[in-house]
Amino acid sequence: MNLLKMNSSIVNFCIYGLGSTGKSAAKFLKSKNFNNIMIWDDKMRAKKGKKKFLKYLDSSDYIIVSPGINLKKSKLKNKLYRNKHKIITDLDLFYLFYPNIRSIVITGTNGKSTTCKILEHVFKKNRIDVKLGGNIGKPILDLRLNNRPVVIIEASSFQLAYSKYIKPNYAAILNITKDHLDWHGTMKEYINSKLKIFSNQSTDDYAFLNNQNLIKKFKKNNYKSKLKYVSKKKYKNLQKKIKNNYLNSKANNENMNYIYEISKIFNIKTKNVTKSLTNFKGLNHRHEIFYKNHNKTFINDSKATSFKSSKFALESNKNIFWITGGLPKLGDKIEINEVKKNILKAYIIGKNTKYFKRYLNGNINFEVSNSMKNAVISIFKDIKKIKDKNLNILLSPASASYDQYKNFEERGNKFKKLILKYARKNF
Repeated sequence: MNLLKMNSSIVNFCIYGLGSTGKSAAKFLKSKNFNNIMIWDDKMRAKKGKKKFLKYLDSSDYIIVSPGINLKKSKLKNKLYRNKHKIITDLDLFYLFYPNIRSIVITGTNGKSTTCKILEHVFKKNRIDVKLGGNIGKPILDLRLNNRPVVIIEASSFQLAYSKYIKPNYAAILNITKDHLDWHGTMKEYINSKLKIFSNQSTDDYAFLNNQNLIKKFKKNNYKSKLKYVSKKKYKNLQKKIKNNYLNSKANNENMNYIYEISKIFNIKTKNVTKSLTNFKGLNHRHEIFYKNHNKTFINDSKATSFKSSKFALESNKNIFWITGGLPKLGDKIEINEVKKNILKAYIIGKNTKYFKRYLNGNINFEVSNSMKNAVISIFKDIKKIKDKNLNILLSPASASYDQYKNFEERGNKFKKLILKYARKNF
């Protein structure tokens, strides 16, 4: 199906949700001369507008739902469920309008953004025309595709859950751990949403996996694409040649395995991959080393919204003063025994202190700080008590930010601002 070949005057769209994705979809459709568009957001209060939107749902051809909207909890759930077969996403629009654009879709529980950004960096350094969008940076429909570049798309499980037409030439699931179960309901539904990236691929396309359970599901579902097993050994031999401390951390090993495998498919020579990576700088809020003072390193890992995410940072560093706390993910557990030897002390922030105390009590030294400011003040006091030891001050909350902050970016920026403020007073 190619919407460009359709008569725009007879195709009707509904857009539910006016976040960045919904606004992007509306703008895109209007630019393609589709004017039969009805828009609704739960924040709107016009009763007539809502009634009109609900009526329009039944006669619409496509319903574009913003990825943050959970159908099960939606105020319009009954109507939406009756029209579920019409629901698509901005990713679907991308593939319906641009069926011949070469694309790479990256998904997984952890490391999506970093992997996409590193891959974009490698491609640019090797003169491959590339665009990056989706769940990172610009919404996918905001990209300018005049020269038919390779498009790298970061896809969240929320987007994929509603997608029907996504068809990447190259698709990768980095990893799967318990996450977003409050949204998906079950682990099975969460995994199935991720597997959608393979469902429309052809025999000319590629699938990249390193998880045996996912490989079994891939084969059981009889997906048509060429399966590429992502081996840890191949990158390990290359790792010694990459002179970049950020990329050589345990937190990035898994990401780099995929970068290496995908680069080979694009015929980028190994020496050019290593050369490209020497000057790559990490993303904000993802194991971001933003300040150093003698033997003290300050790391902003605010994007770590589950313990599995935090575990990478806790494994990669020693002598850690660890700020944790926030809104725990449903089904998540803090497996502290595997990393407790690296932690000097933990500082619990947020409104769910009982949850974190339950896992930390009797295992590591900790205090309940409640706020980020209190945690930072305590850390600077504790730093003064320790001499001649390399210290790592780490914000890696292992939980969502919504109990105290708008998002993980706001939380990370608050941490950095406080550290720099108190560093000036103490050093």
